[in-house]
Amino acid sequence: MKSDVAFVLENAGWPALLVNQTGSIVRANQAAVKMFGPSLEGGATLLSNVWSPDNGVSADQFMAQWERSPTATVPLKFRVRGGGVGTFSVSICSFSRDGQRFFILQLAEPAAAAAPAVAGDTKGMSEAQAQKQKLDCALQLARTVSLDFNNALTSILGHTSLVLSQMEANHPWRNSMLEVEKSAAKAAEIANDLGTFSRQEKESRPQPSGNLNSILERSVEIFRNSEAQRISWTVQPERKLFSTKFDEAKLQQAFVKILENGVQAISANGRITVQTRNVELNEPAQDRELRLAAGTYVCVEITDNGCGIPADVLPRIFEPFFTTKKSPAHRGLGLALVYGIVTNHGGGVAVSSQPDTGTSVRVYLPAEKKIVRDSSVNSKELTGTQTILMVDDEDLLLTMGDTILSAYGYRVLTANSGQKALEILSNRDTPVDLLITDLVMPAMSGRELAEHVLRVSPQTRILATSGFVRPNQDEDAAYLQKPFTSQELLIKVKTALAD
Repeated sequence: MKSDVAFVLENAGWPALLVNQTGSIVRANQAAVKMFGPSLEGGATLLSNVWSPDNGVSADQFMAQWERSPTATVPLKFRVRGGGVGTFSVSICSFSRDGQRFFILQLAEPAAAAAPAVAGDTKGMSEAQAQKQKLDCALQLARTVSLDFNNALTSILGHTSLVLSQMEANHPWRNSMLEVEKSAAKAAEIANDLGTFSRQEKESRPQPSGNLNSILERSVEIFRNSEAQRISWTVQPERKLFSTKFDEAKLQQAFVKILENGVQAISANGRITVQTRNVELNEPAQDRELRLAAGTYVCVEITDNGCGIPADVLPRIFEPFFTTKKSPAHRGLGLALVYGIVTNHGGGVAVSSQPDTGTSVRVYLPAEKKIVRDSSVNSKELTGTQTILMVDDEDLLLTMGDTILSAYGYRVLTANSGQKALEILSNRDTPVDLLITDLVMPAMSGRELAEHVLRVSPQTRILATSGFVRPNQDEDAAYLQKPFTSQELLIKVKTALAD
């Protein structure tokens, strides 16, 4: 079934329904289809069609009463497949999105078919099952908030980074714009954490290979201008850096945290040096407490001449919630987060420090002896004249995309639904060179739209975007995760058109 709301209960073992404010069942999982029949797969079934008159009130009346006085679980009767009536213990929660109200109904097994009641059961539903259903409601809410949050942040980051790219280095408002970008990046971390929490399974999509230099340059840029008066920066990238596989957003989060610690350690007239280099080990090696197996690595070293770390504190720096900083804003999660991100990439972190001298943090990541071109490019290399159709159900993102891409020479068409996109394509004499589509949209998903477009226009390139859903591994589509900056969008567009 199709819906603009991603449904985290798709694979739940019990029936679950997503109902909108007009009483239509806009989403039903497979367990619900099996229980109530295939009519639920059409996406236009009313809740009243499966509602039993034995409930004493109509479905609309009940939902209105529930809105006035919500209860977590209530016994209700529904018409089941085959013409019978089943009694269910129903868990209900609600949320709003894009001005619409949605309700999630999760149904325990019919009481007549349930196991004999035992101590602690409620209407045939065990306490464990009730807790599981409440957690799934929380997962659905977190997922919805993450999607909406990512859309808003994509607009903020897109416009901010576009302004920064056109702004002179000494512009009086540049530091304020950098602070806006930094705050949006922080908020993006929260949205990403919400999305990660709401996923029922770990992301199994393989990481793409790339060049770490561009991530480091973006990370340094966040601090370089705002700290220009008291810190001098030296960036020494290895121009023939080996290729590594990484999650771009996560690694940038780790590098920003290391740089932030360095900035905070410097009082005045300080310096920070950022270097990348290739490391080839024919046998195991040791760097401080870090044991490195034989192999090929990329090393990122960030060094400051700040206050340093006392010898008795150094062994504890990766402990969660351990901090020597007095401010309550510091929760002791910074280096613990860095350690977790790097080790999840198969790498390691080594730290050396001397009090009153400074600190050096070295991040080692497994690499291949393959050179990937540094993705950092200047503005002139990002321009183009091709025709791009951008499709998203958020008008804010269509405006942002049109503004950025038009500023760099592209001809931009926009549509806020898959159907409107197909209408635009059918009325054009000249082909569209690139389709940029959100994967989660009402009525027609981005995947379905891409399939339609490729059938009628195989030469059109596809760039998929989303804050949550990922393309399948076998799908021939480039992917850009929300939220993204203007440069990230332009680089992806350039790459997609070149492929």
